[in-house]
Amino acid sequence: MSSPVTIPTPVSPRPPRSLAGPVVLIVLGVVFLMGTMGMLHWSVLGRLYAEYWPVLIIVWGVIKLVEHQRARQQGTRASGIGVGGVFLLLFLICSGLMANEVRKVDWQSLHDQIGIDDKDLDGLFGQSFAFTDTLTQAFPAGSSLHLISDRGSINVVSGDAKQVKVEINKKIHADNQQDANKYDQQTKTKITSSERTITINANTEGAGEHGVSADLTVYAPPGAALMISSKHGDITVSGRNSDVEISSQHGDVTLEDIKGNANLNLERSSLKASNISGDLSIDGRVNDVSATNIQGSARLTGEFYESVKMAQIGKAAIFKSGRTDMEFAKLAGTLDLDSGDLRANSVQGPIRLSTRDKDIHLEGVVGDLRLDDRNGAIEILVRKTGNVQVDNKNGDIQLTLPSQASFRVDARATNGEIQSDFGELKVNNGENEATATGAVGNGTAVLKLNNEHGTIEIRKGSIESAEPSPPARKLSEPPSSPEPTEN
Repeated sequence: MSSPVTIPTPVSPRPPRSLAGPVVLIVLGVVFLMGTMGMLHWSVLGRLYAEYWPVLIIVWGVIKLVEHQRARQQGTRASGIGVGGVFLLLFLICSGLMANEVRKVDWQSLHDQIGIDDKDLDGLFGQSFAFTDTLTQAFPAGSSLHLISDRGSINVVSGDAKQVKVEINKKIHADNQQDANKYDQQTKTKITSSERTITINANTEGAGEHGVSADLTVYAPPGAALMISSKHGDITVSGRNSDVEISSQHGDVTLEDIKGNANLNLERSSLKASNISGDLSIDGRVNDVSATNIQGSARLTGEFYESVKMAQIGKAAIFKSGRTDMEFAKLAGTLDLDSGDLRANSVQGPIRLSTRDKDIHLEGVVGDLRLDDRNGAIEILVRKTGNVQVDNKNGDIQLTLPSQASFRVDARATNGEIQSDFGELKVNNGENEATATGAVGNGTAVLKLNNEHGTIEIRKGSIESAEPSPPARKLSEPPSSPEPTEN
């Protein structure tokens, strides 16, 4: 009997290796070769990669799709991505996302702020070349002035009433003098006239994304209305007899001796303003503010990430942010506001203040007051009694009144106690709630105090108590260090 014949199992042909990985590597190699040969600048390569890196994945996918279709036609199995392909794909995704985020960083502005010598950064930004220029333009009576700058400082001072003069100090980063000269010609400052408006454009982006900044000193007619638009750079304006309107991103703004209104829109910028005869209006996302001697009103709206200091506001002082809503009828003294504290003296009502997570200290209060706070201690020193309503939670209330004041009290403290220096008031400290009621004098003013999880103190003071005093103490516990959050 013959043995059975064994038929060998056919072996599937091994799928061919994919060309996707090698093609992507070849493309990357060619691009970087162009960089090493000087055919493309490294900054340009970085920008191109940050913007177009997904194209490499698309090319990879197209090649894999073509290979899959060809394998089906041949009746074979298409090759997979493989471990090396997975790592290469992860590398492309991670490096591409990182490059895109790095591209968003304003390296030129960072370079300017750090103040490192240009010679130390020649390899990254190129060499630094300086250029100067001067422009003049006749200024028709009744015209307004508009300044535009993408990068560089702007300094506006009083000049001739019949013309405007511009002094330009330009800094250009380039590989050589020839390139710098070319970029200088492409970024010449321009002056144009249209519909009674003289426009001065620094034109720093005229050469594309090359590192160009231009500091402008503008001698402008003092009576001309002024409008400034700046993206990166400090702004200084002084000695104006007209309204000023400023839009600034990433810079410090200084205003001095402005006989008119000042309207500002700030984005991650700071402001120092003094001696303004009109109103001051600030809107946006602001680092810090210092405003002194504003004869009109001061209105601040937006988000404020550091400190706000105001002094001598002739009319209403208004502040609105995500955490604080405040309005004084007049600020004859000073106000200092940061993330954890609000201190003000010589303030006139009606006063309205609503906030949270702040210790509040008000001195020299005149007129009506409405205050609402949470998670902070409140200290109020009244100079001239008006109607007062204070609501607080998780913090103590201390109210100091002139010894000769006349008022009626309705005070209530939940899970706290009440103390009073005025014997006319009836104080009842219960187990879970304390109350104080009664009248002092003829009871013309009404005081309503409500507190949860904190004490209430009603103290006698004098007119002298309205003068500046040492920093307020927190009644229940020492204040913690303020967190770096918006006001």
